[in-house]
Amino acid sequence: MANKTPLYQCHLDAGARLVDFAGWEMPINYGSQITEHEVVRSDAGMFDVSHMTVVDVSGSQATAYLQHLLANDVARLKVAGKALYSCMLNEQGGVIDDLIVYYLRDNFYRVVINSATREKDLAWLARQAEAYSDLNTRFRDDVAMIAVQGPRAIEKSISLFDEHQQQALSQLSRFQGAEFDDCFVARTGYTGEDGFEILMLSEQIADLWDRLLAAGIEPCGLGARDTLRLEAGMNLYGSDMDETTSPLVSGLGWTVAMADDRAFVGRPALEAQLAAGVKQAFVGLLLLDKGVLRNHLRVVTSAGDGEITSGSYSPTLQRSIAMARIPAGVSGQVEVEVRNKMLKAKIVKLPFVREGKSMLTNEEESA
Repeated sequence: MANKTPLYQCHLDAGARLVDFAGWEMPINYGSQITEHEVVRSDAGMFDVSHMTVVDVSGSQATAYLQHLLANDVARLKVAGKALYSCMLNEQGGVIDDLIVYYLRDNFYRVVINSATREKDLAWLARQAEAYSDLNTRFRDDVAMIAVQGPRAIEKSISLFDEHQQQALSQLSRFQGAEFDDCFVARTGYTGEDGFEILMLSEQIADLWDRLLAAGIEPCGLGARDTLRLEAGMNLYGSDMDETTSPLVSGLGWTVAMADDRAFVGRPALEAQLAAGVKQAFVGLLLLDKGVLRNHLRVVTSAGDGEITSGSYSPTLQRSIAMARIPAGVSGQVEVEVRNKMLKAKIVKLPFVREGKSMLTNEEESA
Protein backbone atom coordinates (compact mmCIF):
# COMPACT_ATOMS: atom_id res chain seq x y z
CA MET A 1 0.00 0.00 0.00
CA ALA A 2 1.53 3.31 -1.10
CA ASN A 3 2.01 6.11 1.38
CA LYS A 4 -0.09 9.24 1.06
CA THR A 5 0.96 12.75 2.07
CA PRO A 6 -1.41 14.97 4.10
CA LEU A 7 -2.21 16.75 0.80
CA TYR A 8 -3.50 13.61 -0.95
CA GLN A 9 -7.13 14.78 -0.98
CA CYS A 10 -6.04 18.20 -2.23
CA HIS A 11 -4.40 16.51 -5.21
CA LEU A 12 -7.54 14.53 -5.97
CA ASP A 13 -9.65 17.69 -5.73
CA ALA A 14 -7.30 19.43 -8.18
CA GLY A 15 -7.58 16.60 -10.73
CA ALA A 16 -4.04 15.29 -10.33
CA ARG A 17 -2.78 12.22 -12.13
CA LEU A 18 -1.14 10.21 -9.36
CA VAL A 19 1.79 7.83 -9.72
CA ASP A 20 3.90 5.75 -7.38
CA PHE A 21 7.08 7.63 -6.45
CA ALA A 22 9.41 5.86 -4.01
CA GLY A 23 6.40 4.26 -2.35
CA TRP A 24 4.31 7.45 -2.24
CA GLU A 25 1.22 8.33 -4.26
CA MET A 26 2.31 11.63 -5.77
CA PRO A 27 0.98 13.91 -8.53
CA ILE A 28 2.90 13.61 -11.79
CA ASN A 29 0.81 16.47 -13.22
CA TYR A 30 -2.58 18.15 -12.98
CA GLY A 31 -3.15 18.32 -16.73
CA SER A 32 -0.23 19.65 -18.76
CA GLN A 33 3.33 19.11 -17.56
CA ILE A 34 4.59 21.75 -20.01
CA THR A 35 2.11 24.33 -18.69
CA GLU A 36 3.16 23.59 -15.11
CA HIS A 37 6.81 23.95 -16.04
CA GLU A 38 6.16 27.28 -17.76
CA VAL A 39 4.12 28.73 -14.88
CA VAL A 40 7.07 28.15 -12.53
CA ARG A 41 9.42 29.87 -14.96
CA SER A 42 7.09 32.84 -15.53
CA ASP A 43 4.89 33.20 -12.42
CA ALA A 44 4.45 30.90 -9.41
CA GLY A 45 3.77 27.21 -8.90
CA MET A 46 3.69 24.95 -5.86
CA PHE A 47 4.74 21.38 -5.22
CA ASP A 48 3.84 18.91 -2.49
CA VAL A 49 7.22 17.80 -1.13
CA SER A 50 5.85 16.28 2.07
CA HIS A 51 7.40 12.94 1.10
CA MET A 52 10.83 14.38 1.93
CA THR A 53 12.41 13.22 5.20
CA VAL A 54 13.04 15.75 7.96
CA VAL A 55 15.37 15.01 10.88
CA ASP A 56 16.16 17.41 13.72
CA VAL A 57 19.65 16.99 15.20
CA SER A 58 20.40 18.50 18.61
CA GLY A 59 22.71 18.20 21.59
CA SER A 60 26.17 19.47 22.53
CA GLN A 61 27.74 17.08 20.01
CA ALA A 62 25.42 17.93 17.11
CA THR A 63 28.03 19.97 15.24
CA ALA A 64 30.76 17.37 15.69
CA TYR A 65 28.37 14.63 14.54
CA LEU A 66 27.40 16.47 11.36
CA GLN A 67 31.02 17.41 10.66
CA HIS A 68 31.85 13.70 10.72
CA LEU A 69 28.75 12.66 8.77
CA LEU A 70 28.83 15.16 5.89
CA ALA A 71 31.35 15.99 3.17
CA ASN A 72 30.54 19.69 3.45
CA ASP A 73 31.30 21.44 6.75
CA VAL A 74 28.41 22.66 8.93
CA ALA A 75 30.90 24.77 10.93
CA ARG A 76 30.54 27.25 8.04
CA LEU A 77 27.01 27.98 9.23
CA LYS A 78 27.05 30.96 11.60
CA VAL A 79 23.76 32.77 10.89
CA ALA A 80 20.46 31.39 12.24
CA GLY A 81 18.49 29.66 9.50
CA LYS A 82 21.41 29.45 7.07
CA ALA A 83 21.44 26.34 4.88
CA LEU A 84 24.18 24.11 3.52
CA TYR A 85 23.94 21.60 0.68
CA SER A 86 26.02 18.46 1.17
CA CYS A 87 26.51 14.85 0.24
CA MET A 88 26.47 12.11 2.86
CA LEU A 89 29.09 9.54 1.84
CA ASN A 90 29.94 5.94 2.57
CA GLU A 91 33.49 4.80 3.34
CA GLN A 92 34.19 4.25 -0.37
CA GLY A 93 33.30 7.88 -1.16
CA GLY A 94 29.98 6.93 -2.78
CA VAL A 95 26.95 9.15 -2.26
CA ILE A 96 24.47 7.67 0.21
CA ASP A 97 22.30 10.75 -0.29
CA ASP A 98 22.39 14.47 -0.94
CA LEU A 99 20.67 16.77 1.52
CA ILE A 100 20.20 20.24 2.95
CA VAL A 101 21.08 21.02 6.56
CA TYR A 102 19.86 24.19 8.30
CA TYR A 103 21.59 25.74 11.29
CA LEU A 104 18.71 26.89 13.48
CA ARG A 105 20.69 27.80 16.61
CA ASP A 106 23.63 26.55 18.63
CA ASN A 107 23.50 22.76 18.96
CA PHE A 108 20.36 22.50 16.83
CA TYR A 109 20.15 21.63 13.12
CA ARG A 110 17.42 20.53 10.72
CA VAL A 111 18.31 18.03 8.00
CA VAL A 112 16.11 17.41 4.93
CA ILE A 113 16.88 14.24 2.97
CA ASN A 114 15.28 12.37 0.07
CA SER A 115 12.19 10.21 0.33
CA ALA A 116 13.45 7.37 -1.88
CA THR A 117 16.34 6.75 0.52
CA ARG A 118 14.49 7.29 3.80
CA GLU A 119 14.98 3.93 5.47
CA LYS A 120 18.65 3.50 4.61
CA ASP A 121 19.36 7.16 5.49
CA LEU A 122 17.70 6.91 8.90
CA ALA A 123 19.61 3.68 9.59
CA TRP A 124 22.90 5.34 8.56
CA LEU A 125 22.20 8.39 10.73
CA ALA A 126 21.51 6.12 13.70
CA ARG A 127 24.62 4.04 13.08
CA GLN A 128 26.88 7.10 12.91
CA ALA A 129 25.24 8.56 16.01
CA GLU A 130 26.32 5.63 18.19
CA ALA A 131 29.70 7.27 18.86
CA TYR A 132 28.12 10.43 20.32
CA SER A 133 26.69 10.38 23.83
CA ASP A 134 25.08 13.85 23.92
CA LEU A 135 23.13 13.73 20.68
CA ASN A 136 19.47 13.51 19.75
CA THR A 137 18.17 12.74 16.25
CA ARG A 138 14.43 13.14 15.85
CA PHE A 139 12.66 11.95 12.71
CA ARG A 140 9.88 14.50 12.12
CA ASP A 141 7.05 12.36 10.79
CA ASP A 142 4.61 14.97 12.13
CA VAL A 143 5.42 17.64 9.52
CA ALA A 144 4.66 18.28 5.86
CA MET A 145 6.15 20.62 3.28
CA ILE A 146 5.14 22.72 0.26
CA ALA A 147 7.61 24.31 -2.17
CA VAL A 148 6.41 27.57 -3.75
CA GLN A 149 8.62 28.43 -6.72
CA GLY A 150 8.84 31.05 -9.45
CA PRO A 151 9.60 34.74 -10.06
CA ARG A 152 6.35 35.74 -8.32
CA ALA A 153 6.39 33.01 -5.67
CA ILE A 154 7.54 35.21 -2.79
CA GLU A 155 5.29 38.10 -3.79
CA LYS A 156 2.22 35.87 -3.94
CA SER A 157 2.86 33.79 -0.83
CA ILE A 158 4.32 36.24 1.68
CA SER A 159 0.97 37.96 2.24
CA LEU A 160 -0.36 34.74 3.83
CA PHE A 161 1.89 35.29 6.85
CA ASP A 162 1.35 37.72 9.71
CA GLU A 163 3.11 41.10 9.85
CA HIS A 164 5.98 39.90 12.05
CA GLN A 165 6.59 36.87 9.85
CA GLN A 166 6.42 38.94 6.66
CA GLN A 167 9.15 41.22 8.00
CA ALA A 168 11.39 38.27 8.82
CA LEU A 169 10.76 36.57 5.47
CA SER A 170 11.42 39.75 3.48
CA GLN A 171 14.91 39.89 5.05
CA LEU A 172 15.90 36.31 4.20
CA SER A 173 18.87 35.85 1.92
CA ARG A 174 19.06 32.98 -0.56
CA PHE A 175 19.59 29.64 1.15
CA GLN A 176 18.37 30.86 4.52
CA GLY A 177 15.28 30.00 6.57
CA ALA A 178 13.26 31.51 9.40
CA GLU A 179 11.74 29.54 12.27
CA PHE A 180 8.35 30.55 13.68
CA ASP A 181 6.15 28.94 16.33
CA ASP A 182 3.96 27.17 13.77
CA CYS A 183 6.23 26.74 10.74
CA PHE A 184 9.69 26.92 9.21
CA VAL A 185 10.13 28.81 5.93
CA ALA A 186 13.31 28.62 3.85
CA ARG A 187 14.27 30.56 0.74
CA THR A 188 15.36 27.41 -1.06
CA GLY A 189 14.08 25.17 -3.83
CA TYR A 190 14.78 22.63 -6.55
CA THR A 191 13.75 24.50 -9.70
CA GLY A 192 16.38 27.17 -10.34
CA GLU A 193 13.83 29.83 -9.39
CA ASP A 194 13.37 31.94 -6.29
CA GLY A 195 10.77 30.96 -3.73
CA PHE A 196 10.04 29.34 -0.40
CA GLU A 197 9.92 25.83 1.01
CA ILE A 198 7.37 25.89 3.84
CA LEU A 199 7.41 23.27 6.59
CA MET A 200 4.57 22.97 9.11
CA LEU A 201 2.60 20.44 11.12
CA SER A 202 0.79 17.95 8.92
CA GLU A 203 -2.67 18.84 10.18
CA GLN A 204 -2.17 22.47 9.09
CA ILE A 205 -0.74 21.91 5.62
CA ALA A 206 -4.01 21.43 3.68
CA ASP A 207 -5.24 24.83 4.85
CA LEU A 208 -1.99 26.40 3.62
CA TRP A 209 -2.40 24.66 0.24
CA ASP A 210 -5.90 26.11 -0.15
CA ARG A 211 -4.71 29.61 0.77
CA LEU A 212 -1.84 29.37 -1.71
CA LEU A 213 -4.33 28.33 -4.40
CA ALA A 214 -6.49 31.33 -3.54
CA ALA A 215 -3.40 33.55 -3.88
CA GLY A 216 -3.06 32.47 -7.51
CA ILE A 217 -0.31 29.86 -7.14
CA GLU A 218 -0.77 26.89 -9.47
CA PRO A 219 -0.30 23.27 -8.34
CA CYS A 220 2.50 21.46 -10.16
CA GLY A 221 3.55 17.82 -10.26
CA LEU A 222 6.72 15.76 -10.26
CA GLY A 223 6.98 15.85 -14.05
CA ALA A 224 7.51 19.61 -14.14
CA ARG A 225 9.75 19.45 -11.09
CA ASP A 226 12.07 17.07 -12.96
CA THR A 227 12.40 19.18 -16.12
CA LEU A 228 12.84 22.33 -14.02
CA ARG A 229 15.68 20.85 -11.95
CA LEU A 230 17.32 19.43 -15.09
CA GLU A 231 17.32 22.85 -16.76
CA ALA A 232 18.80 24.25 -13.53
CA GLY A 233 21.58 21.63 -13.57
CA MET A 234 20.49 20.14 -10.25
CA ASN A 235 21.28 16.50 -9.53
CA LEU A 236 18.68 13.83 -8.85
CA TYR A 237 19.72 11.10 -6.46
CA GLY A 238 19.56 7.68 -8.07
CA SER A 239 20.05 9.13 -11.55
CA ASP A 240 23.01 11.51 -11.42
CA MET A 241 24.73 9.99 -8.39
CA ASP A 242 24.36 7.05 -6.04
CA GLU A 243 26.43 4.90 -3.68
CA THR A 244 28.72 3.79 -6.54
CA THR A 245 29.67 7.32 -7.66
CA SER A 246 31.57 9.96 -5.74
CA PRO A 247 30.71 13.68 -5.71
CA LEU A 248 33.95 14.25 -7.66
CA VAL A 249 32.45 12.58 -10.76
CA SER A 250 28.92 13.91 -10.21
CA GLY A 251 29.49 17.63 -10.58
CA LEU A 252 29.45 18.01 -6.80
CA GLY A 253 33.11 18.55 -6.02
CA TRP A 254 32.18 22.08 -4.91
CA THR A 255 30.21 20.60 -2.00
CA VAL A 256 33.22 18.76 -0.56
CA ALA A 257 35.13 20.78 2.07
CA MET A 258 38.68 19.42 2.20
CA ALA A 259 40.59 22.59 3.07
CA ASP A 260 41.21 21.45 6.64
CA ASP A 261 41.93 18.06 8.19
CA ARG A 262 38.34 17.33 9.27
CA ALA A 263 37.85 13.55 9.34
CA PHE A 264 34.51 12.99 7.60
CA VAL A 265 33.18 9.67 6.33
CA GLY A 266 34.55 8.97 2.85
CA ARG A 267 37.41 11.48 2.97
CA PRO A 268 40.24 8.92 2.54
CA ALA A 269 38.52 7.52 -0.57
CA LEU A 270 38.13 11.00 -2.08
CA GLU A 271 41.77 11.83 -1.32
CA ALA A 272 42.82 8.65 -3.15
CA GLN A 273 40.68 9.62 -6.17
CA LEU A 274 42.22 13.08 -6.27
CA ALA A 275 45.73 11.69 -5.96
CA ALA A 276 45.14 9.25 -8.83
CA GLY A 277 43.43 11.90 -10.96
CA VAL A 278 39.66 12.07 -11.41
CA LYS A 279 38.89 10.02 -14.51
CA GLN A 280 35.39 11.29 -15.36
CA ALA A 281 33.69 14.65 -15.79
CA PHE A 282 30.07 15.64 -15.27
CA VAL A 283 28.84 17.83 -18.14
CA GLY A 284 25.79 19.31 -19.83
CA LEU A 285 24.81 18.14 -23.31
CA LEU A 286 22.78 20.01 -25.91
CA LEU A 287 21.39 17.86 -28.72
CA LEU A 288 22.19 19.27 -32.17
CA ASP A 289 20.17 16.76 -34.19
CA LYS A 290 16.47 15.95 -33.97
CA GLY A 291 15.49 13.61 -31.16
CA VAL A 292 15.24 13.43 -27.37
CA LEU A 293 18.02 12.63 -24.93
CA ARG A 294 17.04 10.14 -22.22
CA ASN A 295 18.64 8.61 -19.15
CA HIS A 296 21.27 5.88 -19.67
CA LEU A 297 21.95 6.55 -23.35
CA ARG A 298 25.53 5.92 -24.48
CA VAL A 299 27.69 8.96 -25.12
CA VAL A 300 30.54 8.36 -27.58
CA THR A 301 33.59 10.61 -27.22
CA SER A 302 37.13 10.69 -28.61
CA ALA A 303 38.39 9.41 -25.23
CA GLY A 304 35.88 6.60 -24.78
CA ASP A 305 32.24 6.12 -23.85
CA GLY A 306 30.18 7.92 -21.24
CA GLU A 307 26.53 7.81 -20.21
CA ILE A 308 23.64 10.21 -19.89
CA THR A 309 22.49 10.35 -16.27
CA SER A 310 19.47 12.65 -16.80
CA GLY A 311 17.98 13.70 -20.11
CA SER A 312 14.75 15.26 -21.36
CA TYR A 313 13.16 17.94 -23.52
CA SER A 314 13.65 21.45 -22.17
CA PRO A 315 10.42 23.47 -22.39
CA THR A 316 12.32 26.72 -21.77
CA LEU A 317 14.98 26.15 -24.44
CA GLN A 318 12.73 24.05 -26.69
CA ARG A 319 15.71 21.76 -27.17
CA SER A 320 16.71 18.36 -25.88
CA ILE A 321 19.24 18.54 -23.03
CA ALA A 322 21.01 16.15 -20.70
CA MET A 323 23.58 15.77 -17.98
CA ALA A 324 26.18 13.09 -18.55
CA ARG A 325 29.24 11.44 -17.04
CA ILE A 326 32.01 11.20 -19.66
CA PRO A 327 35.81 10.73 -19.74
CA ALA A 328 37.61 13.72 -18.25
CA GLY A 329 39.13 16.29 -20.59
CA VAL A 330 36.66 15.90 -23.46
CA SER A 331 35.23 19.08 -24.98
CA GLY A 332 33.34 20.16 -28.08
CA GLN A 333 31.04 17.71 -29.84
CA VAL A 334 30.17 14.13 -28.95
CA GLU A 335 27.68 11.61 -30.26
CA VAL A 336 24.77 9.98 -28.44
CA GLU A 337 23.34 6.64 -29.46
CA VAL A 338 19.56 7.04 -29.74
CA ARG A 339 17.61 4.06 -31.09
CA ASN A 340 20.65 2.71 -32.93
CA LYS A 341 21.39 6.09 -34.50
CA MET A 342 24.33 8.32 -33.65
CA LEU A 343 23.15 11.88 -32.99
CA LYS A 344 25.41 14.90 -32.55
CA ALA A 345 25.46 16.76 -29.24
CA LYS A 346 27.56 19.59 -27.86
CA ILE A 347 29.11 19.78 -24.41
CA VAL A 348 27.87 22.93 -22.65
CA LYS A 349 28.36 24.50 -19.25
CA LEU A 350 25.75 23.87 -16.54
CA PRO A 351 23.18 25.15 -15.74
CA PHE A 352 21.14 25.38 -18.92
CA VAL A 353 18.66 27.86 -17.41
CA ARG A 354 18.86 30.21 -14.44
CA GLU A 355 15.77 32.07 -13.19
CA GLY A 356 13.94 31.64 -16.48
CA LYS A 357 16.85 32.82 -18.65
CA SER A 358 18.85 30.64 -21.04
CA MET A 359 22.50 30.30 -20.03
CA LEU A 360 23.53 29.10 -23.49
CA THR A 361 25.91 31.26 -25.49
CA ASN A 362 24.72 32.86 -28.73
CA GLU A 363 26.68 30.25 -30.64
CA GLU A 364 25.02 27.41 -28.70
CA GLU A 365 21.57 28.97 -29.12
CA SER A 366 21.97 29.02 -32.90
CA ALA A 367 23.53 25.56 -33.22
